[in-house]
Amino acid sequence: MSYNKVIIFSAPSGAGKTTLVRHLLKENLALAFSVSACSRKPRKGEQDGKDYHFFSINEFKEKINSDQFVEWEEVYKDMFYGTLKSEVEKIWQEQKCVVFDVDVIGGIKLKEIFGDKALSIFVAPPSLDVLRERLSKRGTETQAEVEKRLAKAQQELQEKDKFDLLILNDSLEKAVSKMVQGVTKFLN
Repeated sequence: MSYNKVIIFSAPSGAGKTTLVRHLLKENLALAFSVSACSRKPRKGEQDGKDYHFFSINEFKEKINSDQFVEWEEVYKDMFYGTLKSEVEKIWQEQKCVVFDVDVIGGIKLKEIFGDKALSIFVAPPSLDVLRERLSKRGTETQAEVEKRLAKAQQELQEKDKFDLLILNDSLEKAVSKMVQGVTKFLN
């Protein structure tokens, strides 16, 4: 097994990519999660260094200027997300493959950067109505923020053909099975 590979999960917010990543990390594969950096405040229950590396907007911009990111993006006004080079290097030193959970633009950028060393996976919701329901149920955003995420999701769904593997997350069991099969094939 080659350890200098990466697995990229991307999806519209609420499609279930984080759930799938958690299932994958429980598999007996040499994988480690790359903790992304962001400039937003932690949500209830989130821990710095575990869920995200939380930085102020100024700290994030300083890291951009000192070339500390593999990739970064301003997802919404003054809301930055990115992949720290130090995260990737640390995981590769542990002789594990990196698992990314990133937005769609970040996923496309990472695939361009890592090329054949990357398996890019797009997780699609069954429909926009199901996505609206999932986003509303999690209760972390206002209705206006849910609508903003749905508008972004419509654009992101148009990018799904730029990924190596498409997983329709209409049944968790089927989605997990397809994911494990695709990842195992890529790693061997």
